[in-house]
Amino acid sequence: MDQNTSGKRKLDKAFFLSDDVVQVARDLIGKRLLTLQNGTLTSGIISETEAYGGVSDKASHAYGDRRTKRTEIMYHEGGCIYVYLCYGIHSLFNVVTNKEGIPDAVLIRGVIPEKGMDEMLRRRNTTNKRILADGPGKLSQAMGIHHSYSGIELGSKLNGFSVWMEQGYTSISGLITSGPRIGIDYAGDDALLPWRFKLKKLTLQ
Repeated sequence: MDQNTSGKRKLDKAFFLSDDVVQVARDLIGKRLLTLQNGTLTSGIISETEAYGGVSDKASHAYGDRRTKRTEIMYHEGGCIYVYLCYGIHSLFNVVTNKEGIPDAVLIRGVIPEKGMDEMLRRRNTTNKRILADGPGKLSQAMGIHHSYSGIELGSKLNGFSVWMEQGYTSISGLITSGPRIGIDYAGDDALLPWRFKLKKLTLQ
């Protein structure tokens, strides 16, 4: 597993304009997610993702072309973030993909923490590093991602907050597993689609 050290480490907008949201979800495994909040940097390697395929995916918030105040952000051009509130408590972080008008998105379900560990522990009010960011709600809390930031572009800044992604690790294709997405039994046959991707290992050398 090699860390990418190329001169241009930041993922550019073109990466998120792909018309294959499933491939984007897989390709995001091993990439680095970073946030900067009021001068405090946190980062982690993306270890779990789920793809959501817009109007034709019964598990998607935009299934059937449901265009609401909340889902409108999913119709933006790829490269912005869609953060929604789950159970009135948890902010869940997605990145929008594809071209404008096609509401594809990738849910970031987990990261392996790197920089800013002390701040992540403080935000999560825990001392347990093993379960710090191994779920979508935990991830957002640890990295300071709030649903009020929904709609901003990756790399832009709002109220002292910025989020972006970098190249991270390469040569990990053999370490990626796929399977059904979690918590979407309502989606019928679409619940069986193998659109969840995960690193086999929870630590990186």
